[in-house]
This record gives sequence, C-alpha cells and structure tokens, in this order.
Amino acid sequence: MTINLPIYEIIPSLKKTCLANNRLVLQAPPGAGKTTVVPLELLDESWLGNKKIIMLEPRRLAARAAARRMAELLGETVGETVGYRVRMESRVGASTRIEVVTEGVLIRKIQSDPELSDTGIIIFDEFHERSLEADLGLALSLDIQEGLREDLKILVMSATIDGDRIAKMMADSPVLTSVGRSFGVSYRYLENKISGRIEEETTNVIIKALKEEKGSILVFLPGAGEIERTRKLLEEKQLDQNIMICPLYGMLPYEDQDRAINPVPEGKRKIVLSTDIAETSLTIEGIRIVIDAGQSRSAVFDIKSGMTGLETSIVSKASADQRAGRAGRLEEGVCYRLWTEAANRALKPYNDPEITKTDLVPLVLNLALWGVGDPAKLKWLDIPDSVSVEQARALLYSLGALDKNYLITDHGRRMAKFPMHPRLSHMIIKSADLGYGKLAITIAALLQERDILQLKPDFKTVDFRLRMEALEMVRSGDVKGARNLGCHISTAKKILKQINIWQKEFRLTGETLNIEKTGLCLATAFPDRIAARRQNMSESYILSGGRAALLHNEDPLRSEKFLSVANLDKGERDARIYIAAPILLEEIEEHFEYLISQEQIIEWDDQQEKVNAQNKIMLGKIPLKITNLENPNAEKIIASMVVGIRKLGLETLPWDKKSVLLKKRVELIRNEFDADFPNLSDEHLFSTLEHWLGPYLENITSRAAFKKIDLYEILRNSLSWQQIKLLDQLAPTHFKVPSGSEIAIDYSVNPPVLSVKLQEMFGALTSPSILDGKCALSVHLLSPARRPLQITSDLSGFWKNSYPEIKKEMKGRYPKHPWPDNPLNALPTGKIKPKK
Repeated sequence: MTINLPIYEIIPSLKKTCLANNRLVLQAPPGAGKTTVVPLELLDESWLGNKKIIMLEPRRLAARAAARRMAELLGETVGETVGYRVRMESRVGASTRIEVVTEGVLIRKIQSDPELSDTGIIIFDEFHERSLEADLGLALSLDIQEGLREDLKILVMSATIDGDRIAKMMADSPVLTSVGRSFGVSYRYLENKISGRIEEETTNVIIKALKEEKGSILVFLPGAGEIERTRKLLEEKQLDQNIMICPLYGMLPYEDQDRAINPVPEGKRKIVLSTDIAETSLTIEGIRIVIDAGQSRSAVFDIKSGMTGLETSIVSKASADQRAGRAGRLEEGVCYRLWTEAANRALKPYNDPEITKTDLVPLVLNLALWGVGDPAKLKWLDIPDSVSVEQARALLYSLGALDKNYLITDHGRRMAKFPMHPRLSHMIIKSADLGYGKLAITIAALLQERDILQLKPDFKTVDFRLRMEALEMVRSGDVKGARNLGCHISTAKKILKQINIWQKEFRLTGETLNIEKTGLCLATAFPDRIAARRQNMSESYILSGGRAALLHNEDPLRSEKFLSVANLDKGERDARIYIAAPILLEEIEEHFEYLISQEQIIEWDDQQEKVNAQNKIMLGKIPLKITNLENPNAEKIIASMVVGIRKLGLETLPWDKKSVLLKKRVELIRNEFDADFPNLSDEHLFSTLEHWLGPYLENITSRAAFKKIDLYEILRNSLSWQQIKLLDQLAPTHFKVPSGSEIAIDYSVNPPVLSVKLQEMFGALTSPSILDGKCALSVHLLSPARRPLQITSDLSGFWKNSYPEIKKEMKGRYPKHPWPDNPLNALPTGKIKPKK
C-alpha cells in the first residue's frame, strides 16, 4: 500500500545519508508522514541486515497508533512485521522487525542488553517533546555507539526542535529537512482575556465554530477534568445528532480513543476534546478547525519540598503552532485561539524539557546501573540539575539502592529491573519479604495509573484502601458496586491485567490481599511522607520530612493519628493530601527503626514562654514520644533563656525604680565623663545578655520566673567598690536642700530633675548641681500642694524676677505657708507657719 506524503521527497536523501552516517537529525512538520513512512522505508536497507528498528514514542496512544498505521500500510496486523511495547501491553511476534516502544521500555532494553545486539537503528520520534526517557535514552544510546557499537545508527526526528543544536551535540551529525505539506490556517483571537471558566468559554467558541465553519473540530484542553466538563456542557446544548463528541485522553478505553482518531462516517462531524496528546504524532482524520484553550498540564518536581505536582501552564509558541497546524492538514483551515493577539506575542518559544522540571530519582538510578555517577560524562541537550541529582541520590541512599559512595547496591540492581519508580520497586521487594508482595504490586499498579476513583464532590476521602476495595470489586465481577464508588472501570481492568502479569512474574499467586497493611506498604515506598496528626481530629498533619499537609476537613481519615501519604501537591505552605492510608505506631517502630532517632532538646518555647527541656524520640521531624529531662544541662538552659528574653524584649525583665535609677546614673557618668564605668545602655545590655545576666539565670526557666531576678543587685555587682563610691559622690540618688530634706533626683530625663517645694529652697542663691558641679539640676519648684510653679536652673534670677509675682498669686491661696518678701534671708522649711 502506498500513500502520497511529503516525507517521500527526502527518502532517497535519507537512505543515502543513513548509509554514510550513523547519526542523523530529521526535521519534518506534523503531517509530513515521518512517523509511519521512515521506519518502513529503512526496513530493507542493506546496512540493517536482519536487525530491528526500534522507534521511541513519548506517548502510549501514539505508539499504538503508529504501529497500527504501519501494519495497515503493509497489509498486516500489529504483531507481525510491526509491533509495539508499552507499559502494561505488548504486541510483538517472532517476525517483528519494527518495534514502537515508549515509557521506560527502551531504557530497560538498553540496561538488559548494553550492546543492543538485535538492533540496527534507534529512531527517537517527536523528540521535541523532550521527555525524560527520550533524553536519557538518547544519552545512553550515544554512549553505546561510542563505546560498544560503532555500527548502531541513531536517528532523531522532530517537528519543531532546533535541529542544529541537537546535531552539534551529536558530533555535528547531518540535518535533513522535509518541508511537509500544509494548507493555510487563519487565526482568530479573543478581544479580551478569559474572565470565566475555561470550559464555558471553550463551549461558546465551539458553538460559534460549528455555525461559522465546516468540517470537524479538534479542541485542546489542559486535562481530563476540563474535557469531561466541556463534554457535559456540549451535551446540554442538544447539538445536531450528526455531531459526535469524542473525548481523547490517556485514561480512556482503547475503543474510545480509536473513536476519536478514526474517520467519521459520511455526513457526520465530530468534536474531539483532547489533551496535548493530539499535538504531534497522532493523525486525526477530517480535522479542519482547531480550538486551542492555550494551556497544558504536566508533572513538575519541586526541589524545596521534594514533591511532584501537576501544574497547568500557558503553552509555548511551538506547541501553539503545532496545534494550529492540525487544521491545515487536508485543506485550508481555521484556528480559534482563546487568548489575545498581545498574549500570543508574549508566548515563550519552546516548552521546558522534562529533565529540567521532573523527579530525577529514576534517571539517577538508571545512570548508577549503567555505571555512571556523574551525569556530565554523558551527552545531554540539557544536563540534569546538580541539586536535583543530589536530592535523588539522597533518597536512593535512604532506600538502600546506592551506597555511601553513590555506587549501586545489589538491592538497587533488583529495584532497577522493575518497570516503575524506584520507590515502588523498593516497596515490592521489601513487602514481599514481609509476606505482603501481592498487596505491594497491587499498590504499585494503582499508583502508576491515574486515580481510578472519580469521586463526586460530596465524597471526601483520600483513603487508598477504598481504591483497593473498588479494584477488588471489579476483579470479583461487581462492576456495579465499583461504579457506585466512582471507579473508572476500564482503567481498573487495565490495572488488574498488569497485576496478573506481575503476580506470575514474581510468583505471588498464593498470597492473600491484606488491605489493612496498605499503610505499611506505602510507608516503605514513601518513608519521608509518614505523617502524624498535629491535634485530635485535626485535618493538619506533619510529614516526617518536615512538610505540613492537610486532609479535607470532612475526611474520615482525620481520626487516624498516623498516615502513610503517597500523593500530595507541592503547596507553598500546607500540601494537600490526595492519597493516603493509616499506619500504626507499632508498625512504624517495628519496620522503620532506622528512621527513628533520640535527641535531647533544650529550647525556648514561644507559645508557653518558657524553656522546655525534653527527651524526644523522633521519626524525622515527627515527635513520637516526649518526656521531660530530669537533669538538663544548665548551660543550655541559660542559653535558651537568653534566646527567649531576646524574643520577648529587654523591657519584659522586672525593671523596678531602683534598678532603672542605677542604670540611668551610670549612663550619665559615662556620657559626661567618659569614665571607665560599665555600659548599661539598652542596646549593650540586649546584645550582651549572656554575659551580665546569664550567670543569674540557672534557676530561671520561664517568663513567670522573671520576678525572681533582682536587676538592681545584678547591675550593682557589675560595679567595683571604687566605682560605687564614685557613683554615690558624682551622681547621688538624693540631694540635701536648704530645709535639710533629702530630695530624690529624677535621672529619667536630661538634665536630671530636682522636684522640691519652693519654701524648702529659701536662702539658696546658687542652683543645685551634680557631677562635681558640671551638671546643673533642673529645679522644679513646687507649690505646697506639690504642683509645679516654676522650672529653673538659675535660682538667683528666679528669686529676683519670678518670685514676687508667684508670691503675690500664691500667698492668698496658701496663707498658712510662709511667703517672705526676702526669700534669701528667710528660714527654709517644709512646714506651715507656726500658730501665733
């Protein structure tokens, strides 16, 4: 069977170049036919001999579709000349010469046969998607070619990638370009940014396109949730019965996926609601209209939290152009873009490669198995981030997959043989030793697929055991019961098929499924995600790795003290738990003893405002048991109290009048004389708490005990005997006035204040002073009722100028007190006039 596709124009050049070179880059736009034509055209080349062609596809759906299309072109069924191998499914036979593979299939093939002895060429299709497996597969393939198989050919095919950049990485390999074949596509943009839900806007544009244009429609939405909600909105519109609505995403049964891809019957139109799965290698017949919501969803690994979460992001220009190109495959088409022209100009050129944003644990384990400790020793378009690599090494070391030198262990080699994340392979191996192998492979199979429970909004549990129960219902034939739980039946059947394969492979057919050990198995895979409830019936938990996490406030799991968490988001503060199961404290203590540590903690407690001296048994950051220390270290108590006082502030210490006065007197002498007195300023006292106050804190362990602190004695003890004597001489606490009274000096202001009744100062011609006369006191002259009459530092001037007026005003108000005409000759007194 022959077809007319643009790629045929460069097939002669491709064959000639492949004959002369072992590395080659082929750039061809979507629709050129590279995926189905190139492998078939190379099949009879002399250099291939009887070896196979391995073609890597980044998606399972694309791998199946490519293999099926090539088989059709040969007039065969899949599994003869052309076959495929993907996770959970394989269709190859003894005569298969072209194998389309995906996921980690190529990596496992390389690890099991480092020379790829049965392979003549590896084709990396749709390399522009830059999946982690594609980058790793290419790095390992180039290493094989350089060290073991010079004759191995490597062909990188892509629609948008910078061919010159990858050619340079591959030792300046030749670059061939196919111009492809496409018709013009007109673009229609929104005038304003979407303000409502994306599903509603998309539905409105679909209805508009159906009225304005002919042909079938391909709609790009970020995920299955948006697709199903859009489908529901369209069904409510009661469209023409000749219009088919066809969702397309990875979880759908194969027959539903095929329905979206295959041509529609004559006289019908279809609306394909797809994720970015339809962006590249898939050919969907009859599409003339593309509606692009402009978003994509992918897994992103957060280095800080160690969590992987789904993120919805704006598409790149390259992705948007590829999507639009789907409208111009057969004739001139139209693309409705749900963004503005201004937003279109701001799109980034390309998507970020997966290797820069995903969990690198599988990659690091595969490199260790390959014998490469430093990723820089291999060829990469983007070298793995060193911080992410170190984080991955640390996890693999904790799982026993790497030794302290980061070399792979025997346990690590066993883990690498499993087609799954190393966490899950570790779980299966360890759980099998405990007699829970069947349970572990069931958990692993469930975790490798999307959540099989499509829970209703009023169903609020993340309990993984419920998923296990739904799966068991499907296994036993109770499909109705499983559906009532919200189970996605086709996905459950796919998972059961994988479980059966693994059970036979691991010889676990005789085991019973002990669902109550789900938490224990999950914790084996995710020891850093064992979680402890913070308070009784609280939805807030703390993970052993230190992160805070939340359940829904109505989830029954809130009653569980400990959880094993398998899936949660990477929220900035509290992560949302999506999959978890209970685990018992006894199970933690028995099986995770290596994670449990004991430490003595002496620290200030901000909430209780005291020092806690405790012995803590910890699981990572989780306190399993806390007891008070009987004889805590005194130095640590003091250091913790100093921390607490600094947090509370110096003003929270028991500053009585006596201690404040002493402090002020010393500071006055330091400022006026630059004397060798200790620095008692607030700033210095705050910064040197451990030195002047620390020795007196041995028996002080809380704010409530501050009252036991005698600050006056502590500060006074910082002075020598000579300094105390000089302090009393230069800055006395009291001043003897002419009446003979000892009046306290107020040092809280500068200059210090002497507040005294006017009559007690009769006869005083000069103003009172301290500091050997260098500092005149501010004299506050008071009435007999101790109300201010005058403030002065010049008594002589006061008697001469102000006193006569005050006498005139006050004599009638206070007739029992003396108001002499000549106060300098009058007898000073604090008493009233004697009776005559």
